[in-house]
Amino acid sequence: MVLLMLRRILVLTVGLNILRSKLNNMALIFNHRYSGYLIRCFKRLSWTALTVISAFMGHNLNADNWGVHSATEASLLSGELLFPLPEPPTDLDYREKGSPSAAKIELGRMLFFDKILSGNQNISCATCHHPSAGLGDQLSLSIGEGGNLLGLGRDTGEGLDAVHERVPRNAPDIFNLGAKEFVTIFHDGRVQQPFKNKNFFVTPAGETLPSKLENILAAQALFPVTSATEMAGQMGENTIANFAAEKDFTSIWNALAERLRSIPAYVSLFEAAFPKIKNGSNELTFADAANAIAAFESQAFRFDNSPFDAFLRGDDDAMTVDEKMGMSLFYGEAKCASCHSGPFLTDHQFHATAMPQIGPGKNHGTSGREDFGRGAITEDAADNYKFRTPSLRNVALTGPWGHDGAFSDLKEIVIHQLNPFDALAYYDRTQPVLTGRSDLDAIDWIAMDDAVAVDQLADACQIEPVNLEPDEIDQLVSFLYALTDLRALDMTDIIPSSVPSGLPVAD
Repeated sequence: MVLLMLRRILVLTVGLNILRSKLNNMALIFNHRYSGYLIRCFKRLSWTALTVISAFMGHNLNADNWGVHSATEASLLSGELLFPLPEPPTDLDYREKGSPSAAKIELGRMLFFDKILSGNQNISCATCHHPSAGLGDQLSLSIGEGGNLLGLGRDTGEGLDAVHERVPRNAPDIFNLGAKEFVTIFHDGRVQQPFKNKNFFVTPAGETLPSKLENILAAQALFPVTSATEMAGQMGENTIANFAAEKDFTSIWNALAERLRSIPAYVSLFEAAFPKIKNGSNELTFADAANAIAAFESQAFRFDNSPFDAFLRGDDDAMTVDEKMGMSLFYGEAKCASCHSGPFLTDHQFHATAMPQIGPGKNHGTSGREDFGRGAITEDAADNYKFRTPSLRNVALTGPWGHDGAFSDLKEIVIHQLNPFDALAYYDRTQPVLTGRSDLDAIDWIAMDDAVAVDQLADACQIEPVNLEPDEIDQLVSFLYALTDLRALDMTDIIPSSVPSGLPVAD
C-alpha cells in the first residue's frame, strides 16, 4: 500500500507542470529550468521515505514481500489468464533499433519546437505535444494556431487573430511511435502503412505524397502543417493558409521548405543530418524536415521501461499487489487485452466504444457536429464511430482521454469502457477540460443533445459490458498507473532554450 501510494504521488507530480501553463512567459522559462530539479528531489525523498518506513515495519524493499510471488510469477500467471502477457519491448522493436543519427535527432528537435513551421509563425508541434504536459496539452480539445500560452493556460487568442474553432479531436499521445508496429497514425487512421516492410503510405495526399519519406511517422509529420485550425491559419492570413484552403499540400510543403532554406542555421543542421544535401545531390525539402522530426520523436519520446516491464522481465517486486490484481483483471475477466494487447497495449485496430461526442465535430451527421471517425475514411457506415485503439503506455500522463478528450478522470474512462451504454446515458458533462469562449461553448454539446445521434452512437458500440466490484475497478486503475515509465515525469531536458528561427520557445 505504501509503495502504491508513493507511485501515484510520483505520477501526479506531473501536476507541477500544469501550473506552468497558467503562468506568464517569465514563469514558464523559470519552470523549464527548475521543475525538473524539484521532481528529481521529490523522487529521491520519496524513495528515502519508503526505505525508512519499510525498515520500521520490518520490510526489506528487495525482498519478496509486496505480494504473493514465485521466481516465475509472470510465466505462471500467463497460463491462468484469458489473454497472454506481452514481451517487454526491446531495441529491435524500433526502427533503426531505436538509434537514429544524432544530427538528425537534433535537427528534428529544433523543428519540433519551432513556430516557423506554422503559417502565422505562432504555434509549433510542441504546443499541442509538450514535454511538460505528458506530450499532450492537458486539454480535451486543443487550441490551435491563434491561441496563446501552453496547456491549461492556453487561451483562444484575441481579435482577428483569435482561433475560429477548437481542434475537433484530442491531441493524441506520441509516446513510443518509433516502434515498428505502429503502422496506423491519427485517431481515424488516415495515415497508414499497409505493408510493414515497404515504405508505401496511404494518406490524404494521395499521389502527391513526397517520395523520400523514411517511415510512417515522417508521413504523419507532413499533415498538421496543412490544417487551417491546427497550424496553417485561415485563408487570407498568409500564403500557407491560402494553400491550405485549396488543399494544395505540395505548395504548403514547398513554401515551408523555402522558409527553412532561408535560415542559415537550419541549412547547416540539414547538411549535418543529410549528407546528400551537403554534397549537392539532393535539395532540402520538407520531406527531409519530416524525416528529422520523426527521428527526434522516435528517440526522445521512447518511454517503455515501466514497473510492468520490470515485472515482465522477472522482477516480482516491481509491482504492488493491487497493481498485479489489476493486471490479472486486465488480461482476464475485464477483457481489456482483447483490444489493448501486445507490447504497446494496442491492437492498432478500430473499435466503436460509444465515446461521448463533444466539440465542433468533423462536419459529420445531420448537425455537422458529429465525428464518424474511421467511417469518414473508409466511407463505410459500418465503420462510423470507430477510432484507433490507443496505446496505454504512460496512460496516466496523457489525459484527457478519448478521441475528443471526453474524460479527464482516468477511473471514469475505465468505468465507461467497462459499461459504455450506462456510462453514455449518465455521462458527466463536467469531465471535459475546455478553454471557454461563448461562441465555442455554444456548440460543444450539440451532438450529445441530439437523441437520435446518441442512439446511433450507442447502437454502434462493440463492447460487451463487464461487471466489476468497486475495489476491482480501483485495482484496474492501479495497473494503469504501473504502465508509467517514471522517467517520463521529467522531460524538461528535451526542451531547447532557443531555435534557429529566433521565435520564442517558452510559450
